[in-house]
Amino acid sequence: MPVALFGCENFSLTLREERRLRVFENRVLRRVFRPKRDEVTGEWRKLVKEELKDLYSLPNIMRVAKSRRMRWAGHVAHMVVGKVVHRVLVGEPEGRRHLGRPRRRWKDNIKLDLQEVGGGGPGKELAQDRDRWRALVNTVMNLLVP
Repeated sequence: MPVALFGCENFSLTLREERRLRVFENRVLRRVFRPKRDEVTGEWRKLVKEELKDLYSLPNIMRVAKSRRMRWAGHVAHMVVGKVVHRVLVGEPEGRRHLGRPRRRWKDNIKLDLQEVGGGGPGKELAQDRDRWRALVNTVMNLLVP
C-alpha cells in the first residue's frame, strides 16, 4: 500500500482511477492470501471480494487515500495565502479553459469528501477548528467506500 499511495495527498482521482486502485488492491490481496480449495468440489478457486474483506481487516485503499487527502487539506487551509503550495492547490488558473467538461480538481475532491462525511460548510472555516477537522478525517477513514 505505501508504494501505491505515495503522494496520494495531491492526487485528483477520477472514478476510473479509483476503480483501478481498488482492483489493484484486490489483486494484491488475492496473491497474498492464495487461492482456497473448495470444500465441496475439492477444486481450487480464487477468493471473492467479501472473503478478502473478512481476511484483511485494515481500511481499504480508497479510505486511506481520502483520509490522507483530507489531512493534507487541513494543512493547506492553515497555510499562509502567499505560499507556493497554497497557490498551486487552491488557486484559480488564468486564461480560458478548453472546450468540454472540466477535469476534476483537487478542490472538487475535497468538497466531495466533505459532503460524504456531512461536514457541511466551507472547508477552510472547518479546518480552523483542529479538533473538529481531525474528527472529520477519522470519519472519512471509517466510511464504507464501495
